Amino acid sequence: MSIFYYLSDPKQLLIMLGIRLLIIFTVLPVHECAHAYAAHKMGDETAYMSGRMTLNPIAHLDVFGAIFLLLFGFGWAKPVPVNPRNFRDYKKGTAITAAAGPLSNLACAAIGMFILRIINYIPVCFAISEATYNALYYVFLAIYYFISVNLSLAIFNLIPIPPLDGSRILSAYAPYKVNAWLARYQRYIYIGFMLLLFTGILTTPLNWLINIFYRGLYYLFFWVELIMKAIF
Repeated sequence: MSIFYYLSDPKQLLIMLGIRLLIIFTVLPVHECAHAYAAHKMGDETAYMSGRMTLNPIAHLDVFGAIFLLLFGFGWAKPVPVNPRNFRDYKKGTAITAAAGPLSNLACAAIGMFILRIINYIPVCFAISEATYNALYYVFLAIYYFISVNLSLAIFNLIPIPPLDGSRILSAYAPYKVNAWLARYQRYIYIGFMLLLFTGILTTPLNWLINIFYRGLYYLFFWVELIMKAIF
């Protein structure tokens, strides 16, 4: 969602700006570093030699992608250079390297959910002041957005449309005819995909998937509150 939507609510605006800056300087570098590390483990040193196997956000920063993410809620980092011909196993290396980025986002979302479940139970465990409760609410909101954005990035990147990660996973195992067809019509498929994205047609199915993954993570960490109840 555009950052301009929050102009009427300064607190929400600051939270969204903070979350999006956090994504630019932590989440996107983790995503790209995961690609680089996976390629390194599969036998390709291209990303490592290019200085991309790092969590340093400057190494992965794409100025226009960062501006778009800050203003509109979606953006990108510089793609990690990978040479699949260096993989010890071409298909396995391509698939694992491509999947590493979205999986890193799922891991970040899981960490966020763990923290969220703790924060969610704090008012039940302790007698806290109204000011503390309000502060916890905004921390809760920030982590909620953090989880949602990570899930969005994971699910979005798994769509099998070039140049998204899902297309590389598909190409690693798809029959030659499928890959040839995708290569032939790649430009038209991409244009059609972008039209669906910008017109909002994809919003409902993507949000549906994000909600499923969010609820799944929420229930997966049910044990956090059980432990807190046992301790406090």
